[in-house]
Amino acid sequence: MTTIRATFALLAAGTLLLAACGGTDSTASGGDTQKPDGACKPEQIKLIGQVRNQTNPYEAAWLQGGDEFAKKVNLTQQRLTYDGESAKQQEQIRQVLASGDARCTVLNVLPNGDSDTTPIVKQAQAAGAYLVTQWNKPADLKPADYDRWIAHITYDGKDSGKQIAEALIKAIGGSGGIVALQGILDTAAAKDRFAGLQAALAEHPEVSLLDQQTADFDRAKALTLTKTLLTKHGDAIKGVWAANDDMALGALQALEAAGKSGKVAVVGIDAVPDAVKAVQDGTMTATISSDGPWQGGIGLAMGYCAATGQLNVASVQPRAFYAKQFLVTKDNAPQFATPKVDPAEFECANLFSRVTGPVADG
Repeated sequence: MTTIRATFALLAAGTLLLAACGGTDSTASGGDTQKPDGACKPEQIKLIGQVRNQTNPYEAAWLQGGDEFAKKVNLTQQRLTYDGESAKQQEQIRQVLASGDARCTVLNVLPNGDSDTTPIVKQAQAAGAYLVTQWNKPADLKPADYDRWIAHITYDGKDSGKQIAEALIKAIGGSGGIVALQGILDTAAAKDRFAGLQAALAEHPEVSLLDQQTADFDRAKALTLTKTLLTKHGDAIKGVWAANDDMALGALQALEAAGKSGKVAVVGIDAVPDAVKAVQDGTMTATISSDGPWQGGIGLAMGYCAATGQLNVASVQPRAFYAKQFLVTKDNAPQFATPKVDPAEFECANLFSRVTGPVADG
């Protein structure tokens, strides 16, 4: 992994050098709508951050990170939320690209599902807007095939799903029954995280998966489903594996209502403030941090640097990559309790400092 990081650092340095020397003549496939990299003045740039909603603490933190970056460059982030509705997401992007000069628009987008990414990419490319996507994309859709799709950032979901599963298994003493709450099934994150759980279970035959249900990354759905699972399986449930923290927190509410708070181990992913607090006080076992504020800022920073000529998109390698994530347990939870944005990480020279390796199909 050290070699991968070193190689990427050298490539990134070359990317910035080429941009500084005017190496921004990459061939555009969007026709006359294209401006070369660096053709936008800072004040012309429009920053757009789009997530499902602001009630999900992780996505709220993402938007906050976008605001912090925008403040750093004396701009304002336009916040868009589509409530988990794919059609609404596409229409919002269409409207944004139809207003003003799309060629100086920067989009940092959380696609609702893998299948939603293709039309988003095609809209941005046709309009000449800069785009960074995160988490979800089809395997056969590659940023390298587009000159305005700067990067696709994701996390090794199988690794994170397995890490929290192993923490859960350790917490229940290596044996017993658990239940799983899955996310939106048309997302790489949900699929990969569940694959990580399955990999951990294969290594621990003394632990059985009693049941698994889809709660769509939603706290209210997880609360209802966990109540149902508790009624169905009762004391046989020793642990709850959740594919994100919002669902884990819903499970904690159900456990509290059943008088089982602290008696059933619960794990999640995202390291949202309430989950980190629960890890600190012992009602939750572990979570994974992908650093929502960093995600919200870094996509806008990449687009801003490309639009102002400080990043040559054509020279970025890899264009689809995994970023660093962190296991949060009671031992290290205090340092994740209040996520903070480090403005230095959004400098054009530091955009790729968290890359851990390329996505194999990217």
